[in-house]
Amino acid sequence: MSEVALTERERCVLDAVIRTYVETAEPAGSRTVARRSNLGVSPATVRNTMSDLEEKGFLYHPHTSAGRIPTDQAYRYYVDTMMRPQRLTVAQARKLRRELGDGESSGPLERLVRRAAQAMGLLTGELGVAIAPSVDEVVLERLELMALSPEKVLLVLTLRNGMVRTVYVDLPLSVPRGTLVSLMVVLNERLAGLTMAEIRSTLPERLRDSAPGGDRPTSELLNIFLQSADELFDLTGDEVHLGHASVLASQPEFESGPQLRGLIELTERRELLAKVLTRRSRDSQLQISIGSENEAPELTGFTLVTGEYRVGDLAGVIGVIGPTRMPYDRVVTIVDSTSRMVSELYSARPDGQESAGLAAKD
Repeated sequence: MSEVALTERERCVLDAVIRTYVETAEPAGSRTVARRSNLGVSPATVRNTMSDLEEKGFLYHPHTSAGRIPTDQAYRYYVDTMMRPQRLTVAQARKLRRELGDGESSGPLERLVRRAAQAMGLLTGELGVAIAPSVDEVVLERLELMALSPEKVLLVLTLRNGMVRTVYVDLPLSVPRGTLVSLMVVLNERLAGLTMAEIRSTLPERLRDSAPGGDRPTSELLNIFLQSADELFDLTGDEVHLGHASVLASQPEFESGPQLRGLIELTERRELLAKVLTRRSRDSQLQISIGSENEAPELTGFTLVTGEYRVGDLAGVIGVIGPTRMPYDRVVTIVDSTSRMVSELYSARPDGQESAGLAAKD
């Protein structure tokens, strides 16, 4: 929270400047602010107050304009001390549930998360973002190997929290069914009860000398699993889902070539966004990072608002990216409501489980 103290007049003027700029995307002049602040003082008095706010780092002059624009510090002060989140309207709640696919009894978690990103974009006018939970610390209960063809196997991983993950495994040779059964027994004996991270880091040691004597097909299949361990057991769920960038691109901030190019480049940096969102999954609170507060240089021109959703004992992150000129009171409400609704819809599914196609890797 900002430690700078403002007078009541300064707070009212700052609030009016922020609301004016958010609504119009134009620098706020003293006459407009005097009219909107309801202070009953002259534009000259408001102008002096705006000058004081500028000296304190809350406002700045864009070029030679007589109006002022809020700084990142101003938005932070507003969010921490002045913002009053709006209530989600009945119509908004109904639309949100419809966009999330309310009424569907099953389906991949990724589908629900992807819909959440798109729904938030539609309701806020910002760019919706979301990432599925990491399952690195989830314990493997059992695994199954199912032959789809002589040279293609489906690896089905059942995790302790009820999630089921599937991975397609291409084989360079035809493997008899008996060999698959033998390997499945070995893998369950050596891997069940371990977390996915433990499996990846210790697989060679755990599978050493595990093939039955003289069973060459099983040995060859074990070698395939050893060589592909990082890929087969990497279910970190770091795929980023984005809403429609065209919604954000229509905002005034992105009318110029450089700013629009920066937005497009940001949407192409999925690895960067995944890293940023994954870090935020360690905090259960709604998080708002404004402009220069973002660690990644690519995000310094944006505000990122995220909330956590729960899948059993796992946590994922959903939110929006937009310009710092953002209607924070409305956006915060929508992000918070969406994260809660995703948790609610997922937990309401039969047995709390998802379908076996959750995260199939080709």
